[in-house]
Amino acid sequence: MTQDLEHRTADERAADLATALAAQIASAQALSGYAALSGVDASSVTTMADLAKLPVLRKSELVSAQSSTPPLGGLAGPVSGFSHVFQSPGPIYEPGNIDGDWFRLGRFLKAAGIGCGDVVQNCFGYHLTPAGMMFESGARAVGATVLPAGTGQTELQARAAKDVGSTAYAGTPDYLKVILEKADEMGLELAIKKAAVSGGALFPSLRQYYADRGIACTQCYATADLGLIAYESEAMEGMIVDEGVIVEIVTPGTGDPVAEGEVGEVVVTTLNPDYPLIRFATGDMSAVLAGQSPCGRTNTRIKGWMGRADQTTKIKGMFVRPEQVAQLVGSHDAIDRARIVATRNGEMDEMIVKIETNLCDPEAFQDAIVAALKLKGQVELVAPGELPRDGIVIEDIRKYD
Repeated sequence: MTQDLEHRTADERAADLATALAAQIASAQALSGYAALSGVDASSVTTMADLAKLPVLRKSELVSAQSSTPPLGGLAGPVSGFSHVFQSPGPIYEPGNIDGDWFRLGRFLKAAGIGCGDVVQNCFGYHLTPAGMMFESGARAVGATVLPAGTGQTELQARAAKDVGSTAYAGTPDYLKVILEKADEMGLELAIKKAAVSGGALFPSLRQYYADRGIACTQCYATADLGLIAYESEAMEGMIVDEGVIVEIVTPGTGDPVAEGEVGEVVVTTLNPDYPLIRFATGDMSAVLAGQSPCGRTNTRIKGWMGRADQTTKIKGMFVRPEQVAQLVGSHDAIDRARIVATRNGEMDEMIVKIETNLCDPEAFQDAIVAALKLKGQVELVAPGELPRDGIVIEDIRKYD
């Protein structure tokens, strides 16, 4: 987390990119999973235009590679070389290290004003999935103390925040509101004044709710595979691309860069030689925001999350993928078809699971839903043939403006 990196001139950044990109391509070529790069002269890949000529790596290919060459698909060294290995829905396995701010979340936390003297109540999950550890290592990098709270048990969360004196929150955007309301109910006055959020949409109304309570809330864009991609600063004008990745905005399904300002799919290349993902397609949509941030950081800005290039949808901080819906249908003989609807109840995400079936008991499907989707949802039963035959299995009806 070097401050100088964030204030480089365009010429300095381009010169550094030329060296780092060529080295990263060479690192990838040394791994068995990057056969697609075998004919590439790594030393010739020194610009964004050169990078755009390389093939895109999609999530489905990652799953396939890990199935044939477990656990990491030949895209990283042995898991014994890492401090952690995580599992995300798919299943997809990701390596990680706890030391050295490996996921680079420290840059975001510093921009959020979090550092020495702060106690961060880390409400991201610590089990299997990496979000908890990502923010833990970031907090350590900026000298903050961590309360590893994880998810759930809201009353205990509120009590711990009071007793320990938490000054900052890390977690999904909506869960802090739940903790604050529980603290109000318990008559507890909390000291939280900073919030660093990710894993879901931060709606303007929710940010204003926090501001009205004296809490400065900023968000970042990060994934389990890539770590930090982009983050808000105190300027809150777009998201600044992290210095440890290269971001391209491309036409979905093609990998061809779009014109600046046009909406397209986010494709990311990491500069971490431990796990060199090259042109990794996130499935997320965004656009480049022209100009530089008023905060003084000079890297490219993007407009933030603008939807999905496919039907994969993030609900309550977890991705729900079409293949998981297919798994749900195949797991229960009484399910003919299923459709997931992502919606909101106030500031909280909700998941509705519409099921075509002849059964009349919604509870009969709850175990299968949790097993396949890793989330609980409200079940709506419909008669066979009633769901639209429009190819949609995941429908997001939340509003983001």
